[in-house]
Amino acid sequence: MRVMVIVKATDDSEKGASVTREAFQAMEKFGEELIKAGIGVLAGAGLMNSSKGKRIAFDGANRTVIDGPFAETRELIAGFSIWEVKDIDEAVAWVKRSPNPMPGRSEIEIRPLGMMEEFEESVTPETKEIRYRLHEI
Repeated sequence: MRVMVIVKATDDSEKGASVTREAFQAMEKFGEELIKAGIGVLAGAGLMNSSKGKRIAFDGANRTVIDGPFAETRELIAGFSIWEVKDIDEAVAWVKRSPNPMPGRSEIEIRPLGMMEEFEESVTPETKEIRYRLHEI
């Protein structure tokens, strides 16, 4: 099972507060522990604060670009990683061992990824062929 581990933004992260050297080293050590334990860490990155971002709002055929910053800090993402785990309980157990990603109160959300197999009945034969050629099966 693949999950996205989402570090929620805080007021400090939205203000552009830097990660301390100690916090960065603690996260590096935790990442090494994940890998040694056989957790597949497939991707991960911190995100710049929302003032550097854009949103595209869809309304039928219309598209509107909205410049950051975005108001609801508690709904924003400050970073993410994608893990390969046996189940969501394993991901929860590992996140509970994680260093706090932010100074003070913070939250990490875990969401299973919807894999193509789960949408198989909606995938056209043409898309299946393209996936096969790209070795994405």
